[in-house]
Amino acid sequence: MSDVVIGEAVVVEVRHAQLPSRAVAVFIDLVVQFVLLVGANLLLENIVPFTDLAMLTALSILLSVLVVVGYPVAFETLSRGRSLGKLAMGLRVVSDDGGPERFRQALFRGLAGVLEFYMFLGAPALISSLVSERGKRLGDVFAGTVVISERAPRDRSLPAAMPPQLAAWASRLELSALPGEVASTARQYLARWYELSPNVRHEMGVRIATQVSAYVSPPPPPGVPPHAYLSAVLAERHRREGMRLARQAQQSSQATQAQFTQAQFTQSQFTQAQFTQAAAMPYGGPAPAPTYPAPAQPYGPQGGYGHGAQNQGQVPGNTQVSGQMGGDPAGPTPGGFVPPA
Repeated sequence: MSDVVIGEAVVVEVRHAQLPSRAVAVFIDLVVQFVLLVGANLLLENIVPFTDLAMLTALSILLSVLVVVGYPVAFETLSRGRSLGKLAMGLRVVSDDGGPERFRQALFRGLAGVLEFYMFLGAPALISSLVSERGKRLGDVFAGTVVISERAPRDRSLPAAMPPQLAAWASRLELSALPGEVASTARQYLARWYELSPNVRHEMGVRIATQVSAYVSPPPPPGVPPHAYLSAVLAERHRREGMRLARQAQQSSQATQAQFTQAQFTQSQFTQAQFTQAAAMPYGGPAPAPTYPAPAQPYGPQGGYGHGAQNQGQVPGNTQVSGQMGGDPAGPTPGGFVPPA
C-alpha cells in the first residue's frame, strides 16, 4: 500500500502491483506479441513474389515496430492504462498523481520496454522493480507512471462513530445536498486521521470540514473540532441511509406478501367452485341427459315427410299448391283427375 496525492491535494491510498503479477502480465503480452509477429511473417511470405527485397525489408521493419511498440502504446492509451496482460491480471497503469495514463507516457513506456525486455531480456526491469519502493521499472521512471492493482480487497473499516455531545444536533441536519464525493473525501480523512502529523491533520480537517459545511445545515456548535464535526455528519448520514434501506426492504416484503396472499385467495376460490360443482352431481348416479337444441323447420311446405312424398309428383315450376294442409286429400287437378281417397 502507498499514498498518492491527487490534484485536489487529497491523500488517496492505492495498492501497488506486486512483482509476480506484473511478471505474469508481461509474459502474456509477450506471447501476444509473438503471435502477432508470426502472423506478420506469414503475411510477408505470401507477398514475396509480388515485391522486391527493399520493399520486403521495409515492410518487415514496419510490422515489427507496430507489434513491439505499437501494441502496448495503443492498448494502454485506448484502455486507459491496460494491455491484455494487465487486463487479465487486474492491473492498470496510472500517473504518479493518480490520473489516467496519457499517450506520451504510454509511448515512453513502450520505447523503454524495447530496451528492457528485447535487448536485455528483462534484467533492467527486474532490478529497477526490486530497488524502487513503488515497484517501478525504467519505463515507469521515465514516464512518471506507476502500476497499481485494481483487485484490492474492499475497505471493511467501521463507519464513523457519533460523538454523544453532537447526537441531538446531528438529528436535525439537512444532508440531502451533500455529494458522495465530498463524503468519501471526509471518510478517507477520518480513516487516516491517526496516521497524519498534527499540522497536516488540522489543515486537512479544516479544509474538508469547510467544504462539507457548504452543503450541510445547520452549522455545528461553537468549539467543535473538525474531526468530530465530520464524524457526526458521516455517522448521521450512515444512520439515515440504513433506515432508508430498511424501509425499502420492508415495503418490498409487504408487497410480496400481499401478492402471495391474493394468489392464495384466488386459488382457494377456484378450488371451492370446483368442489361445489362436483358435489352437485351424485356419485355413481346417472349422468344428466344431454339437451339438444330444437330442430329447425323443414324446408318446403309443412306437413312432414308424408306430404313431402306426395309433393314429389308435382311439376317443377308449378306454383299451384294444394289448398289444404295437414294430410287432407288434395282437390282435383287442372285436368279434372280426382285422385282416389
